[in-house]
Amino acid sequence: MTKDRPAAEPAGLRRRLACMLYEALLLLGVLAFAFLLPQMILGMMTKMLPPGWASLLHIFVVLGVYFYVLWGRNGQTLAMQTWRLQVVDAQSGRLPSPSQRLIRYALAWPSLLFFGAGLLWSFFDRDGQFLHDRFAGTCVVLLPGRPGD
Repeated sequence: MTKDRPAAEPAGLRRRLACMLYEALLLLGVLAFAFLLPQMILGMMTKMLPPGWASLLHIFVVLGVYFYVLWGRNGQTLAMQTWRLQVVDAQSGRLPSPSQRLIRYALAWPSLLFFGAGLLWSFFDRDGQFLHDRFAGTCVVLLPGRPGD
């Protein structure tokens, strides 16, 4: 960690999984606004729906922008703020670089979709991090709470 920041401890698995569940609920709203609404408007105007691959690409891009922007702003999504979690560069403790954010996002998909292989990895990882964090060189840390928390 850097000298200007207090040392943060790696976040525990239960807290990260709870945050992921909350994140999934919040993403329903993001997708409703940025995916479903444009799809419905397009369908009503053209009486056609885009092919499945285009819809999947749309979802991938919408969610990618959400995560990329928020991880770059303060290292936290909305759910991560609630659970006092932050994504940081594993070496410096600073916000992840643009390439780290892209790698983390792209690798999170197979990490989650292939039977949770990247999540299972955390049981064997020396720091308990997910596989996509290990490859991206990032770490999810628990931020200190307010006094009295």
